[in-house]
Amino acid sequence: MKSMSPAASPAVASPIAVFALLGFALIAAGAAEAADKVKLRLMETADIHMHIVDYDYYRDSQSDTVGLAKVSSLVKAARAEVKNSLFFDNGDLIQGNPLGDYMAQRRGLKAGETHPIYKAMNLLDYDAGNIGNHEFNYGLDFLMKTIAGADFPYTLSNVYLLDDDSDPDNDKPLFTPYLILDRELEAEGGARHAIKVGVIGFTPPQIMLWDKTNLEGRLRVEDIVDSAEKYIPQMRAAGADIVVALPHSSISPNPRKAMAENAVYHLTEVEGIDAILFGHGHSEFPSAKFEGFPNADLAKGTVNGVPAVMPGFWGSHLGVVDLDLEVADGRWSVVDGRGSLRAIYKREGRKRIPLVEADKAIVDAVREEHQATIDYMNEGVGETTAAINSYFALVADDPSIQIVTNAQKWYVEKIVQGTEYEGIPILSAGAPFKAGGRQGADYYTVLEPGDIALKNVADLYIYPNTLRVVKLNGTEVREWLEMSAGQFNRIDPTAAGEQELVNTSFPSYNFDVIDGVTYQIDVTKPARYNKDGEIVSQDHRIVGLTFEDKPVTEEMEFLVATNNYRAGGGGNFPGLDGASIIIEAPDENRTVLANYIFDQKAINPAADNNWSFAPLGGEAKVTFTSSPAAREAAEELGFTLLGDAEGGFAIYVIDLE
Repeated sequence: MKSMSPAASPAVASPIAVFALLGFALIAAGAAEAADKVKLRLMETADIHMHIVDYDYYRDSQSDTVGLAKVSSLVKAARAEVKNSLFFDNGDLIQGNPLGDYMAQRRGLKAGETHPIYKAMNLLDYDAGNIGNHEFNYGLDFLMKTIAGADFPYTLSNVYLLDDDSDPDNDKPLFTPYLILDRELEAEGGARHAIKVGVIGFTPPQIMLWDKTNLEGRLRVEDIVDSAEKYIPQMRAAGADIVVALPHSSISPNPRKAMAENAVYHLTEVEGIDAILFGHGHSEFPSAKFEGFPNADLAKGTVNGVPAVMPGFWGSHLGVVDLDLEVADGRWSVVDGRGSLRAIYKREGRKRIPLVEADKAIVDAVREEHQATIDYMNEGVGETTAAINSYFALVADDPSIQIVTNAQKWYVEKIVQGTEYEGIPILSAGAPFKAGGRQGADYYTVLEPGDIALKNVADLYIYPNTLRVVKLNGTEVREWLEMSAGQFNRIDPTAAGEQELVNTSFPSYNFDVIDGVTYQIDVTKPARYNKDGEIVSQDHRIVGLTFEDKPVTEEMEFLVATNNYRAGGGGNFPGLDGASIIIEAPDENRTVLANYIFDQKAINPAADNNWSFAPLGGEAKVTFTSSPAAREAAEELGFTLLGDAEGGFAIYVIDLE
């Protein structure tokens, strides 16, 4: 209570007033004492991508760095430490490694059959799940058949089924927009209290671009933050005592935009959300990777005061949010909250040290499908006469991309015969998929001369994309390459000392090489586009662009083989929004690759060196990070090993003179 000033107060308080004040104070103190303190642990997996067991199907060997079976051991330990816990998954489950492809494309699911991901997850007592963007990769029908095997409910608030009318207000949600989980929690003193936990899920609106073929005409998507602002008041009105958000969306400090892919920062500003368990970004929050992020407390694991976690990818971490709650007379309040991560392994130099054992029950549950996938991946398709690796795919023309672009061109040449497009020059675009980066120093394609099996094809093309052909003019091809050139930092040739070449915030899968034309990239100039596809400079990095030794001009026409993700707008490339697609092939890009190798029997994937960096000159020491195992490949390219880097990587010097 505020004290009264002497001028405003009577000289002597009456006995009745004194007793009244004391009575109110005692009542307030009693109310405070009646509030029970309750601790609640929230746990999360995200971006498992079918890594159920601790195994690398590409290398055909056990792995210490992946697996829901490993996370299971973390979950058991984390549950044993507390009285109250809830466990959630945040999507990107059913696609991402050969086991996912085997189930969707070779074996399939019979009616009533349980997908192996749910054979495993149903052993872990999940409380709820959210839908990621990759859940839609194999089509809506396969998704719904798969989800039917889950022993826990799903929520997704921003995706709707289209009906036969033009009124969006009566479209039905694809999944329940939110859940109200009735639970009973034990207080620190032993009393038990009923609580209603609201859970709401979101997926990136870009699914309508990335899986246009599967979803167009069937679904529509709304903005993530708009959906939160729509449904969270409804959740509170329905009795939710606390609200847990499960956005399959990463975090960006950029100003809010409609239909943003990475909306978590702005979700932290939505009133009524008590904790955010997020994913999609394949990164770890809280961690040093987010040092300096606006309004983030990395020591406490909060953003704008809201506890939050993002638990890596492929089962690398378990996300944990610990909430301190109070309950009095059935009313709950959140007093405090902290976000943290628990890892399945740690790094010591170049070594990865396992921190937990795989849960045998999980391994046993999927043993049949696991072995069938290994057998499937070892089926042979041909042979290569030269080594293939992706160690330097970002900084030199590369065989792991060349073999893909060769196969795509071979395919398109056949399907345009006898059509109106026959005779138009065919180009082919490809990008490095396994190029280290945030996935680690082992995340490269390495294939020695000899037999090629399906596991090698899947290693060269890891996504279940389908082939598309776009028709572009010469200027549009140039702008495509300008966007790709955002992969590189600007280099100052007059500055002595080390300068890192690659912009690590630019996804490697957006560094498209276009074969069929010849060009150089001038990294002394600023990038024309940022990673969001916005023009930020009037300069041009692409120089000397030619086709059959003639300068590429706007009047020239080209067919460009690519994939549904890129052709439909994925990556925000200029001129690629779906409107330029002329052929929607029925085959996946990696099926095209497998058929090409099978047709050729023996291939030579050597890069044709159609692109390079413009000569730099000056004193700059240009560096690039790759695997320490790349030393021999580096020497063949004229690169020099400089030393070790963090995370088990090595630093190489690239001569651009």
